[in-house]
Amino acid sequence: MPSVYARRVGVLASAAALAALTSLVNAPTAQAAPPTPISASAARAYLATVTPQTEGSTSGYSRTLFPHWSTVSGTCNTRETVLKRDGVNVVQDSACAAVSGSWYSEYDGATWTVATDLDIDHVVPLAEAWRSGANSWTTAKRQQFANDLTRPQLIAVTDNVNQAKGDQDPGTWLPSRTAYRCTYGRMWVQVKQYYGLAMDSREKTALVNILDGC
Repeated sequence: MPSVYARRVGVLASAAALAALTSLVNAPTAQAAPPTPISASAARAYLATVTPQTEGSTSGYSRTLFPHWSTVSGTCNTRETVLKRDGVNVVQDSACAAVSGSWYSEYDGATWTVATDLDIDHVVPLAEAWRSGANSWTTAKRQQFANDLTRPQLIAVTDNVNQAKGDQDPGTWLPSRTAYRCTYGRMWVQVKQYYGLAMDSREKTALVNILDGC
């Protein structure tokens, strides 16, 4: 009898292990996201080298000076590529438009199932870039910046949250979802560092404060 009981326990344990493995295999796809930004320590190290500068003006600025959304492949442009990347179970039509899927907005914690409820945020806004040095760039470089899928510069978020952010930097605007602020600060610093964009004093102070808590 003990040996039969032991075998039975062994079979149940094996079944439980198999069920656990199956649940892992069949688990929903993890939420996609922009490229992983530099570490908090790397961001802090860069900030230590930054000498704040007075922000420039928006004189001469226009969004058209930052051509977007560029074609990535076929009929897919940058916006649709980010929607596909940042969503779960995204289905696109023949024109590459997202017709179904689910998107989690990291800025505010909202989940959406209609693509038109989302904007693609430029983490470092175009007007902010203009005031920070992009006014002297070529159109080709501004186009690269506005469509950058390699750096953590683009993210799908709730449309009215993106509109409320506008062209503000971390000195005056941060995601309401505090759990994402460290990531947002790392993203911001990496993009500014890569493109050699200046920071003003309030912006740098806000970033230092965020990253010191990461």
